[in-house]
Amino acid sequence: MIVLTKLNDTEIVINCDYIEIMQETPDTTITLTTGRKIIVKEAVDDIIEKIITYKKNLK
Repeated sequence: MIVLTKLNDTEIVINCDYIEIMQETPDTTITLTTGRKIIVKEAVDDIIEKIITYKKNLK
């Protein structure tokens, strides 16, 4: 699970295993495998780093 910030400054926690697509235009839109779309403030590269850190901590 990773913590991200929505455009209204609300923090949300997302299960990164459900992320299907991320695109930056200029805000980052995350499409989950459920079809739900979430727009967040973090850049795609920052989200990838959060995912890598999360996955490393699982071991």
